[in-house]
Amino acid sequence: MTFVIFANGVVILFNAVLMGVVALVFPDTASIFALSSALAATLGALLAMSASSSMTGLHRIHTFLLTSTVWLTSALIGALPLYLWTLSPVDAMFEAMSGITTTGSTVMVGLDATPRGILMWRAILQVLGGVGFIVTGMALLPMLRVGGMQLYRTESSDRSDKELRSATFIASATLVIYLALIGLCAFVYLIGGMGFFDALTHAMTTLSTGGYSNYDASFGHFESPFLQWSGTAFMLMGALPFAWYIRVYNRGIYRSEQVAMMLWSLGSVIAALTLWMVVAKGMAPFEALRLVAFNVVSVVTTTGYATTDYTQWGSFAVIAFFILTAAGGCTGSTAGGAKAMRWIIFARSAVARIRQIHNPHGVFPIRYEGRVVEDEALNGVLSFFIFYFLTVAGLAVALDLAGLDFSTAVSGALAAVANVGPGVGGIIGPAGNFASLNDTAKTILAFGMYLGRLEMMTVFVLLSPAFWREV
Repeated sequence: MTFVIFANGVVILFNAVLMGVVALVFPDTASIFALSSALAATLGALLAMSASSSMTGLHRIHTFLLTSTVWLTSALIGALPLYLWTLSPVDAMFEAMSGITTTGSTVMVGLDATPRGILMWRAILQVLGGVGFIVTGMALLPMLRVGGMQLYRTESSDRSDKELRSATFIASATLVIYLALIGLCAFVYLIGGMGFFDALTHAMTTLSTGGYSNYDASFGHFESPFLQWSGTAFMLMGALPFAWYIRVYNRGIYRSEQVAMMLWSLGSVIAALTLWMVVAKGMAPFEALRLVAFNVVSVVTTTGYATTDYTQWGSFAVIAFFILTAAGGCTGSTAGGAKAMRWIIFARSAVARIRQIHNPHGVFPIRYEGRVVEDEALNGVLSFFIFYFLTVAGLAVALDLAGLDFSTAVSGALAAVANVGPGVGGIIGPAGNFASLNDTAKTILAFGMYLGRLEMMTVFVLLSPAFWREV
C-alpha cells in the first residue's frame, strides 16, 4: 500500500516538473504554471517522503489500486493550471480527465485565442495519457487478467520472442517509437504548411489519439488535403499495437490478426460511406474519400478530430458513426474503445456457439493468433462486453436524469466510455462541444472517461468488499 502512495507522489512530482518547463517556455502563462508547479511539487514530495520510509513491495492486489489511482491523480493534478487560468473546478477536472484519458472532449471555447501555454499543457496531458495507456495495456492489464487482456501476452510477448521478454526493453522501445512517430508527424505537418507550434501540438495529440486541437474548428481549420491525409495516416499509426512495431523492426514479422481486422474493417466502412456520399449526396469522389477516410479513422482510432460535421451527411452516416464509436483501435496502442482483439474473439465465440447449437456433440475451439483461447480468457472478453455496455447504459440513464436529451445522453455516454471525444447531435457532435452541459453531466462524463480508459473492471474491482479485505 505504501508503494501505491509513493508512486502517486512520484507522478505528481513528474507533473510538477513538466509544469515548470511550460512556465519557462511560455511567458504568457508563466505565473500560472510556476504556481501550479510549486504546489504540485510540495504535495508530491510530501506523499513520496511519507511512504518511502516504510515502503513495501507491490503485490498483485495492490496493482489494481495503483492503476486506478495514478490515472485519477494525473487528472486532478493536471487540472490545477487549467483552474488557476480561468476554468471552473468542474470544467478544469473535465478537461484534464479528457486529456489524460486521450478522449478529446472539450469544454473550452475560443481556442483560437487561448494562450499557448494552456494549449501546450492540453497536448502534454494527451501525450502522457497515450504513453501511459500503452504501458498499462502492455504490462499491467495483461498481468491483472482484465477483460481477456492476457490474450495480448500471447500475441505480443511469446516466450520465443527474446526481444519482447524484457520489460525494460519494451518500455524503452515503446517510448522511442512513440516519440519518433510524434517527431515524424510534426515534420510532415510542417511540410504541409502548419506553423511550428501547431505542428508540434497537433502531432502530440494525433499520435496519442487524443484529438485536442488548437482551434474551435478542430482539424477542419486546416483545409489542406495534404494535411488531412497526413493526419489520417498518423492517427492510424497511433492506433496500431506498439509491440507490433517492435516485432516488425526486429524480426520483419507483419502478421497480426487484430491489425489485419482493423485495416480490413476500416477499408470496408470507408468504401461504403464514400459510395454513399458520391451517390446520395453528389460529392466529388476524391473529396468524399478524403473527408470520409479522415473522419472514420478519427472515430475508430478514438482520436476525435473532425474536419466537417459528418452528422449532416444523412441518417445512414449518423448511424454508421454511432456504431463506429464503440469499435476502438488495437490492444497495446494509444487508442481507446473495445479494441479489435476483443471483437475478433467475440465474433468467433458467437460463431462457435451457433455451430454448437447445430451440432451439440461437436468441439469447436476458438482460436486467436493460431492458439486456442482458454476459457478464462474467453470469459474475460465476454465479461468485458457485458460491463462495457452496462456501463454505457448506466451512464446514459444518469445523464438523462441530469437533464440531457436522449440522443445526447446515449451518444455522450458511449463517446466517454470509448474515449472518442465528440458524440452525435447538435450539442456534443463534431461541430459542438461539451461547454453547455451542466456540471452534473460533466462530472458523470468525466467518470465515464476514467472508467473507459481503465477498461471498467480495473476500477469496479475496487468496489468489492473482498478487495479491501485483502489489501
